[in-house]
Amino acid sequence: MKEFNPFFKKFSKKQERVALVYPNRYVGGITNLGLQRIYFEINSTQKYMAERFYTDVFDGLKSAESASHISSFSTALISLQYEEDVFNAVRILKEGKFRGKTIAGGPCVIQNPFPFAEIFDRLFIGEAENVVEEIIEDRRIEGLMPFSSKRRIAELDLKMKSQIISENAYGKSILIEIGRGCPRGCRFCIVRQIYSPARWRSADEVAEIAEENRGLAEKIAIISPSPTDHPEFRDIVQQLKDMGFSVSPSSLRADRFDEEMAELLGDIRTLTLAPETGSERLREVVNKGISQEDILNAVELAENAERVKLYFMFGLPGERYEDLDAIIRLVEKVRGLGKRVSVSINPLVPKPHTPFQWLPYGGDPGRNVEENINELKRKRKYLISRLRKIAGTDVESIERFAVQTIISRGDGRVGMHLDRKLTFSRIVRSELADFLDFQPLDQEFPWDRLNMGYRKSRLVREFEMAMEIAEVELP
Repeated sequence: MKEFNPFFKKFSKKQERVALVYPNRYVGGITNLGLQRIYFEINSTQKYMAERFYTDVFDGLKSAESASHISSFSTALISLQYEEDVFNAVRILKEGKFRGKTIAGGPCVIQNPFPFAEIFDRLFIGEAENVVEEIIEDRRIEGLMPFSSKRRIAELDLKMKSQIISENAYGKSILIEIGRGCPRGCRFCIVRQIYSPARWRSADEVAEIAEENRGLAEKIAIISPSPTDHPEFRDIVQQLKDMGFSVSPSSLRADRFDEEMAELLGDIRTLTLAPETGSERLREVVNKGISQEDILNAVELAENAERVKLYFMFGLPGERYEDLDAIIRLVEKVRGLGKRVSVSINPLVPKPHTPFQWLPYGGDPGRNVEENINELKRKRKYLISRLRKIAGTDVESIERFAVQTIISRGDGRVGMHLDRKLTFSRIVRSELADFLDFQPLDQEFPWDRLNMGYRKSRLVREFEMAMEIAEVELP
C-alpha cells in the first residue's frame, strides 16, 4: 500500500486513539471522501489521533498506519457503506477484542439504523462534517442517536483541500466531490432521500482543490451521484483539462452525453451506463428518464471507448419475460456497434425511503415470499443462459440480495442475528422472512421515526403511480 498521506500524525500519550474502520477493502475505502474528511478532522485536533482499518490490511485487526492492534484504541468509528459490511465490522470488533466505544454511520445507518441498535453503542444519521469531535464525545447534536433522530445535512466546504492520494477504484487519481445528493427521481434509488437537497460545488472551488493537489496524480475523478447534472459540468471538465489533468466522471447519464461532451471526455476507455432495464415501459415504471435511443447514441458518440459496461436490474414490478428479452436485445445492439460489452445485473432491493419500499423482494405483490424467490431464480438462470453468449456477465446471487433486503428493511429483530453471518437458509426459517414480503400501504416502518425531510404521502403517490404504469394490482 503506497500512498501520500498529509493527515498522518504520530501518537502522543496525551491523545486518545480513534479507530476509523471501513469494514471492506482498502481500494473502496480510500475512494470514500467522507471517511477521508473524518480522518482529517480527527487528526486536526490536539485531543485525538485516528488510524484506519480495512479488511484486506492485517485482516482488519491492525491499523494501516502503524500496525497498532485495534484493541489499543478507545473509540471505533465504523462506516457501513453496504449492508453486508456489518458482518465484517462485527468480526473485526470480536476478533480484535475491542472494548471501547463503537459509533456507526454511513448510508446503511442513515437509511435504517434500527437493525444496528443492539450492535453499536451509538448511531449517527447524516453527514458528519465539522461535528466529528462532538460525535466522539457523545454530545447531544443533531443526527446522533438516541439524542436526535433528525438527519444532519452539511455544507460542501473547502476545509479539506488536501487528500490522501493512492491507488483507488479509479486508479491513481485525485478525487473531487463536485456534488452531493441527486435531483433525479428514480423510484428505486435511495440517494435522493438520504442526501437531499442536491448541492453543487462551484467550478472555482473544484479548480482550487485540483491546484492544491497538483503534482500528486495526473488524473482527476469527479465524484457525484449524477455528475453530468452539475450546472457547470462542462466548464469544470474543460478547466481541469486546461490545467493538464485527465478527467474521469464517476458516472454518466446517457441523455446528457452529446457530441460536445464526447469530445470533452474523449479519452474515456470504458463507458459505463445504467439503463436499469431493457424495456421503455419498465424504465417509465422506475422513472429512469432515459430512452434506448439515448443509450445507443451515447455508445456511438464514445468513439474512443473500447468497452461498454451496462447495469441492469430484474425483479421489478410488472416485469415479464419479454422485458428480460429486451435487456438481451439492447446488449446485442450495443455489441453490434463494435464495442466489447460487460453486463452487471442485480435483483431489485426495495429500499427504505423510496417509492418501492412497500414492494416484496421479487417485485410481485401477488406472490408470497417463496414464490417470488423461486421466480427470481428462474429469471436469473434465464438471463445468464442468454447473456453469457454475447457479453461478459455478472448476475448477483438471489440469496445474497435477500440478505441485503432483510438488513435494509428490518428492525431490532434483525440485530439479534447480526453477531454471526446471516445466511439465506436462516432467514427463510425465521420471522425475518416477513421483511421480504409485500408491505401494506398503511404499514408503519421502523424508519418512519426518523426525520428525513420529506413527506411519506409523496412516496405513496409515487408508488401508486408506478403500480398503475406497471399494471400491477395490489393485495
